[in-house]
Amino acid sequence: MYAVIKSGGKQYRVAEGDTVRVERDVLGTLEGENVSFNEVLLVGGDSPKVGAPLVAGASVSGKVLREMRGEKIIVFRKKRRQHHIKSKQGHRQDLVEVRIERIKA
Repeated sequence: MYAVIKSGGKQYRVAEGDTVRVERDVLGTLEGENVSFNEVLLVGGDSPKVGAPLVAGASVSGKVLREMRGEKIIVFRKKRRQHHIKSKQGHRQDLVEVRIERIKA
């Protein structure tokens, strides 16, 4: 059985036992805490259920394994034919690693 959940404007396909990296700003939890995702868009398996937009009564629960930071990306802006209009900036997203424990349909 698998499910498609929505968290932080992104969609994730999860199954029991999977680990998912979700944005920390959305969850705001600490390591070792339990978390539940109530925005379930689809529950798949033998008899799939598709929500319009959400599946009624469905939820996905998991446990926070650790807090981490994502890979560094470089944001570079430049305007052509203009002297000294350049900017370079780096960014690392704060993430939370969650292990999916249970999918309730």
